[in-house]
This record gives sequence, C-alpha cells and structure tokens, in this order.
Amino acid sequence: MARHPKIRVFDCDDASWAQRRKGGKPDKHQVRQTLNATRAYRRQTKGLDWLIHMDVDEFLWSKEPLSQVLARQPETALCARAYPIESLAGGDGSAFKTQIPRGSDRGARAGQLYPTYGEHLLSGFLSHTQGKLFVRPGVEEGKLRIHNFFVDGEENPSQVVLPDVDLCHLHARDWDSWLSHYSYRLKQGSYRSELKPARPRDKGGINLHELLSAIEAEQGTNGLRDFFNETCADSPELRTRLEQEGCLRIRELRLAEKRAKHFPKFA
Repeated sequence: MARHPKIRVFDCDDASWAQRRKGGKPDKHQVRQTLNATRAYRRQTKGLDWLIHMDVDEFLWSKEPLSQVLARQPETALCARAYPIESLAGGDGSAFKTQIPRGSDRGARAGQLYPTYGEHLLSGFLSHTQGKLFVRPGVEEGKLRIHNFFVDGEENPSQVVLPDVDLCHLHARDWDSWLSHYSYRLKQGSYRSELKPARPRDKGGINLHELLSAIEAEQGTNGLRDFFNETCADSPELRTRLEQEGCLRIRELRLAEKRAKHFPKFA
C-alpha cells in the first residue's frame, strides 16, 4: 500500500501512540479510530473537498460517479451520510440486505425475514445501522466520531443524506470468517454488552451480546451456526424473503478486479 502514489500509510503501533499521545495507545479500538479520524480531519485534508472515515470491510456503491453526487450537495452541508447495506455471507459477494424501514410493523417484518431471531436484530442487521459520514474539511472545531461529526457540541450540523449511495458492509464474508471474529466482536466490537437491544427491555428486548451468549452457552457452535445461517448466510430462501420485503440489493463490487488495477503485484 505504501507504494501507491495516492496512499499514505501510518503505523499505529505502541511506539506511534507514545509519540502522539501522552497516555499512549487507548485500550478501545473505537477510541483509537476516533482520535485518528479527528487528527486526519484537522491536519491532513488540505486540498480535499470531502473526507470519510471507513473500515476495511466497507465499500461505497453509487449509481453515478461519487464526485458528481458530492458536488451537487449544497455548500451549507457540512456532512453527508451514506447508509449501510449488509452483505449476505458465503455467496458470490453481490447480495446485500437493507435495513427494515422504520414503522409500527418493523418487528413483524423482521420476524418474517428471520423467523427465530428477527425480533432481536436492530433493523435486521448484525452490525451498525448508522452508516458513515462524508465531512467537509475546514471546520476548526470539528470532531469526527465513527458514525457522527460534532462541531461545538452540535451533532451532525447541516447534514444531508445520500439516498443513492450505499455503504456496502461486508460484515461477514463466510461462516469461518464470521466465527473467527465472533469472540472479539462479542467482547469489544459490534456485539459488545453495552449496546442497546432492538426492542425496549420492558417489552422483552435483549441485545445481541445477550442473545449470542445464550445461544453459545446452550447450543455451542452448532447454535451459532444456526444463527448465522438464518440471519446472514446467502441462500435462495433468504434472497426470496428479502426481495418480497423490498430489502434485497444486488451490488456488483468487482473487488478482485479493482484490487488488480490498483495493486497489480498483490499476491
């Protein structure tokens, strides 16, 4: 990556943090991401029109060139949000699911899509539903968070939404990949204990941490596999249910082709 003319790589090891921060490397990766994103926003956006913070498993898809989409946004807009779609795992990589739209029937629709576990999934997703923000450089007091932008305490000032831009989140590529990330996500990531449940607790809601912990304790790896198969494994049955609910998206990302273009020597 360091050889690519448009990429500047920063090592974020213990030594790097010790040089940049009095307290050294923060324990939580969310804090590390926030500090790095804000540093980039304040110090490394010269000549840029927009900046976005994204993870390695997130990719942008747009119906037209993204530069044109962003150029059309009003000059008063300080941030522009792309909402996520979540990949179906283990297939050809083109199938994604959207969030179940808000409404009084969201719970019922979740149950139709995911009969066993749908009531415990926020919008039908395993990971974040907020998406990511493009932010305009130049706001002196701007602070980037993972999903939001703050200026003098105000959250996401002058935000616009990009309805034709998808943040394609490859949260799970296949069963082996999902299982290899499971323990970390349960302890520190998107399944951690402090996240809120999809339903209020007074209505029986439990969060993903509690749900997955119970499945693992009672049914072991086989139970986790059943959860994975129902909620995110690519199958004709799930594709059909998603399509019937208007929640299926096909996005041909052609990642191998693009990797070969930008990193031809990558093995």
